[in-house]
Amino acid sequence: MRPPLSKELWFSDDPSVTDTLRFKQWNGKERSIYFQPASFYISPEELDSAENGGVAVLTGKKVVHMDVRGNKVKLDDETEISYDKCLIATGGVPRNLQVIERAGDEVMKRTTLFRKIEDFKALDKVSRNIQSVTIIGGGFLGSELACALGRRSNESDLEVIQMFPEKGNMGKVLPEYLSNWTTAKVKREGVKVIAEALVKSVTCKDDKLEIQLKDGRLVKTDHIVAAVGLEPNVDLAKSAGLEVDSDFGGYRVNAELQARSNIWVAGDAACFYDIRLGRRRVEHHDHAVVSGRLAGENMTGANKPYWHQSMFWSDLGPDVGYEAIGIVDSSLPTVGVFAKATAKDTPKAATEESGTGIRSESETEDTAVSPVASSLPAPVVQQNKDDYGKGVIFYLRDKVVVGIILWNVFNRMPIARKIIKDGEEHADLNEVAKLFNIHED
Repeated sequence: MRPPLSKELWFSDDPSVTDTLRFKQWNGKERSIYFQPASFYISPEELDSAENGGVAVLTGKKVVHMDVRGNKVKLDDETEISYDKCLIATGGVPRNLQVIERAGDEVMKRTTLFRKIEDFKALDKVSRNIQSVTIIGGGFLGSELACALGRRSNESDLEVIQMFPEKGNMGKVLPEYLSNWTTAKVKREGVKVIAEALVKSVTCKDDKLEIQLKDGRLVKTDHIVAAVGLEPNVDLAKSAGLEVDSDFGGYRVNAELQARSNIWVAGDAACFYDIRLGRRRVEHHDHAVVSGRLAGENMTGANKPYWHQSMFWSDLGPDVGYEAIGIVDSSLPTVGVFAKATAKDTPKAATEESGTGIRSESETEDTAVSPVASSLPAPVVQQNKDDYGKGVIFYLRDKVVVGIILWNVFNRMPIARKIIKDGEEHADLNEVAKLFNIHED
């Protein structure tokens, strides 16, 4: 489970966390980064003889060729594996900036692309032994890592810099006023934020990295973390004869996540047809869980279309968190309804109350029945100074809500899911916001 790699693992007070890979959730409960213990799996050789079947994992091998007609795949050691049905869940590889790739070995050696457990271990170690780290990227990963390392910088003398081309943190997702607020929050965590930063070149000079920006600014640092997105891994497209989507990237599949009659695709690598919101590709943990489960069911003949909206969440430390669903894109018109937060309105308090940690897992099966609105008076849409304690932000396309962010509002995702599934026009979104009971203590 990757989410803790940029969230809770950094807040652990256990010095052996890089070995145990056990992390404390905000509610204090401990869990492992692995979905299942090793004992859950059987070896591939036992699959044929296991009485009730089983799950086997083959590691250290790569599929290099797919023979779709012959229903078999070839591995890099020439081994062949035949199948009746096949699910491709190849995820993606982190993008790098071309200016870094072209800058040579000295720069590459001091650059982390953050995706795997090894990357967490390496960055954890590096950040304890250098004076300055620069995170390039203002999205989820960049902002979470900036907050995590910023928290660490309070205990050591580590300088943490975050730079991105947008005007504020999460600028592609959050409306501008909220992006500004988030940027201020990241600064309070001890991070030096450099906005509207386009990297022109990176060089290694006198044992320091020099990042030259297009507007002439120069940043000196010891290590770079590039958090600039993901390239879906579609290496098998050619041999398998599968279509790659030219707009979104990823394997193009239908609403049942099917690419060919006996091939399905799930997770980051799937460009799927959402029967509510059109064609999409989603790079989040809960989508991997939801789409993996749906593809698995459909491989056994369920024929279910993708309608269950996966959600994603991001925590900027234990005090500010948001959960989102649907298409959340700051270029869409938005309506935000906010209320004053209480001490209960934090990710930490929410996990303490619900007892679950990785929030989306508890969310995946719930669907809301028509919710009952609270009878409190309609709230005022606030854009006042900067008290965005908690609230709901609606994203609209053709007057219909296509995305919702719950800002410090937790355990209400089924209601958001139902609003998007219903796909109706709403005359007054203040009334719709009441469904989330944000005005009750």
